[in-house]
Amino acid sequence: MFRLPRYDAVVGETSARTGLRDITREAVRARIAAVAVARFDRDGFDAVTVEQIAAEVGISARSFHRYFPAKEDAVIGDPLRHRGALAEALRERPDDEPAWTALREAFVGMMVRADEDPESGRRSVRVMMSTPSLRARNLEKHLAWADVLTPILTERLRAGDPDGAELGAAVLVQAALGCFDVAIATWSVTDEDAPALLRRTFDTLASAV
Repeated sequence: MFRLPRYDAVVGETSARTGLRDITREAVRARIAAVAVARFDRDGFDAVTVEQIAAEVGISARSFHRYFPAKEDAVIGDPLRHRGALAEALRERPDDEPAWTALREAFVGMMVRADEDPESGRRSVRVMMSTPSLRARNLEKHLAWADVLTPILTERLRAGDPDGAELGAAVLVQAALGCFDVAIATWSVTDEDAPALLRRTFDTLASAV
């Protein structure tokens, strides 16, 4: 069975190795997450311990917690990093693009990344959807995303509706998060293309209102 070397033994000592050290850290983090999600999907989230995951990866439980404060984090990932990517994607949309379209295309980037490793992505979604504590963490992630997306969308809407821009942006962002959840839940149990499925969920809602 593949075993990673103990991370404690792979620490660089000079600033010239900082870039390589960061890459190594991300690789170890990704390996831990992949092992954890596979175990959760097979055995159930509550039945798997940090110690079991760490042993399979070849690290200590203490080292696991250097990468992930809790088991949930190995599934949910880093909300702040995803939040920044979403915010930047929304800011980069053309100024004359309708707000709903801009939101849709910002979220498409998330689905493109999901399609880069579909097997792992589908496992993560299945585990999340079947575990109450992970669904709660997913809601926290959505709140963090909404905190940055709503002000950006408010500015986009302000020219056409100064008084209602903030409310309108809040409603649209929450609707977009709902569409995103439906898309990833459907994607996790089908073979559909993730970006195309996301666009379909957004377009379905748009056509119904």
